[in-house]
Amino acid sequence: MTENRKIAEEVIDAIGGKENIASLAHCATRLRIVVHDKEKIDKDKVENIDKVKGAFFNSGQYQIIFGTGTVNKIHDELQSIGIGGASVQDVKQAAKKEGSAFQRAIRTFGDVFVPIIPVLVATGLFMGLRGLLTQDQILNLFGLAPADIPANFLLFTEVLTDTAFAFLPALVAWSSFKVFGGSPVLGIVLGLMLVNPALPNAYEVANGSAEAITLFGFIPVVGYQGSVLPAFFIGLIGAKLEKALRRRITEALDLILTPFLTLTIMITLGLFAIGPIFHSLEDLVLAGTLAVLDLPFGIAGLLIGSLNQLVVVTGVHHIFNFLEIQLLENRGMNPFNAIITCGMAAQGAACLAVGLKTKDAKLKALALPSSFSAFLGISEPAIFGVNLRFIKPFIMGLIGGGVGGFLASLFDLAGTGMSVTVIPGTLLYLNSQLPLYILVNLAAMAVAFTLTWMFGYKDSRKL
Repeated sequence: MTENRKIAEEVIDAIGGKENIASLAHCATRLRIVVHDKEKIDKDKVENIDKVKGAFFNSGQYQIIFGTGTVNKIHDELQSIGIGGASVQDVKQAAKKEGSAFQRAIRTFGDVFVPIIPVLVATGLFMGLRGLLTQDQILNLFGLAPADIPANFLLFTEVLTDTAFAFLPALVAWSSFKVFGGSPVLGIVLGLMLVNPALPNAYEVANGSAEAITLFGFIPVVGYQGSVLPAFFIGLIGAKLEKALRRRITEALDLILTPFLTLTIMITLGLFAIGPIFHSLEDLVLAGTLAVLDLPFGIAGLLIGSLNQLVVVTGVHHIFNFLEIQLLENRGMNPFNAIITCGMAAQGAACLAVGLKTKDAKLKALALPSSFSAFLGISEPAIFGVNLRFIKPFIMGLIGGGVGGFLASLFDLAGTGMSVTVIPGTLLYLNSQLPLYILVNLAAMAVAFTLTWMFGYKDSRKL
């Protein structure tokens, strides 16, 4: 019997046997299992299985952290044993009724934004690279000046960096239609209608170079470049409208009438009702976010850096995706990224302190790779696998995150993108901010490591 096969069988036994598994899937690092009866799970037994880096309930799923690569192999072994596989989306659907109404709403919000994040990550990296290549210091190395950069090259970089945000409503509406069970292509078309060049450009209206169209003398109509909430709710309502129409329209006319009515009704509502209402709400949310981030004396960084990883534990951190997108779209920079990166780095450092201090071979083998994972921007193995088990390292990590976030706010650090942090996140700070980015993260790590080493962990408790 192979090692992974043995681990798979131990997992089945620890969670109450095959009959207790409702559905099973995996993501990049975790097995995601929906069970029939939580009481049948032996959590201690699960956490003592080889290669398990932590396990916890979140979003109605029992999630067992194995790490990248390993989780795929364990999942394959479970399927070969006869545990039916499912897609991550299927598992999410099975877990949909779990948690509070707020948690379910945030989970759904996250499901819409997660698929478009890779595009925004790439856009942010393009922005960082453009910032690097157009710096005076870098150009001087090649005997060049900013005026020597070819106009066509700058145009090419603008295509790379501006496209995703110029057509952001199309991405959001597409994903919303997909999540809520509609036809994604209708979402794309509706999103593109929101930014149609025939409409006054939202940015030009904002800076006074264009005027909004006024309907009925009081409803302003503009394009929705960079808006998120209007596209989200158009997708939500549009998908439900499409499904309702398909149930009522005869099959012979469905192909013609359903898309025609869906597009006609939803773009009318979108431009004249949903758009103005939710764009106003969006402006209020953005204003509130900016008010917090603009708090003086580094207070914003202290609060967010201290509390961010605590929010991650609750599973409602997906709401931050919306906030970061808004920051990037309206400010062109993302100060939130610099602050939460310190929180992740600090948790990794606290986990590293445990790994270096312990003499327990199993804990060391768990903590060291988990800390490295946090330094690559995935903090869950460190948090759930090590820090939360001993409590104090997690608290020391929160303190370190607060210190790093405090400094990041004082230095006005802001990334050019989102969703890449710590070591990979350096690519978002190539526009002359890199030394300070490294400094604030090292400060967060040093505080968390030192406090954990001195006060946060005694090598007496065994796993």
